[in-house]
Amino acid sequence: MADMINKKFDIKNKNIVLTGSSGRLGKQYANFLSEAGANMILIDIDTKSNSKLAGELKRKYHTNSNSYTCDITKKNDIANISKSIIKEYPVIDGLINNAGFTTSFAKKEKKKSYTSSFEDFPIELWNQTLDVNLTGTFLCCQEFGKQMAKKKNGSIINIASHYGLIAPDQRIYGNSGLNLPISYATSKSGILNFTRYLASYWRGKNVRVNTLTPGGVLDKKLQSKDFIKKYSEKTILNRLANADEYNGAILFLISDASSYMTGSNLIIDGGWTSL
Repeated sequence: MADMINKKFDIKNKNIVLTGSSGRLGKQYANFLSEAGANMILIDIDTKSNSKLAGELKRKYHTNSNSYTCDITKKNDIANISKSIIKEYPVIDGLINNAGFTTSFAKKEKKKSYTSSFEDFPIELWNQTLDVNLTGTFLCCQEFGKQMAKKKNGSIINIASHYGLIAPDQRIYGNSGLNLPISYATSKSGILNFTRYLASYWRGKNVRVNTLTPGGVLDKKLQSKDFIKKYSEKTILNRLANADEYNGAILFLISDASSYMTGSNLIIDGGWTSL
């Protein structure tokens, strides 16, 4: 029985593309899957952090991981790095579309108006959010998905959000500056049907496409005690997720453990959307 379980979850020597790899959850996924033996193909716009991560994975897990700098909203950028990636990794076994334009990223980029009211929300930020969260996912699926379809094998995970299923409860945010705007919710909702469309489109190609819908992740550096309390009260488990609590779901979806699953949405939000 143990051998059967290990075989289902085995991703040793699998080549997995991960976008947004140098972000907080990206690093979690990269390390966890590398520890399981996967070769991580790291794509991020942050060259320095991404290169450092690739080096750490090689030293720690002795896998063939490499970093690639790319703006996933630009088709030519993705096409160019794809050529380099395919030379190094002739077979692409998995794609995790993790890159996202979120509040924390907007703060890092000093996009203060990302938390503007709906009435004053800038069209530039609306476009930028959809470019990263939707168009970037679309372009990466085009480029790497077609490689999987040719080989008739592969698993794609598109990362959504529970705010793609429900509206953010504005009452828990107050003046925290953590409010997720309409562009984020809209883009994550779009991911859900984008996933279903692709799963149907690649029927017969053995390319499975699923969505992972996470809830909020605890970050005491960013979140106030008041926000954490109010958010936690909205969940059945009465807390936010720890950063490592989506790793098991990622392994399940990218491995043969989910071999009969496609076009589906795996929700892990502490029970928020069950209430």
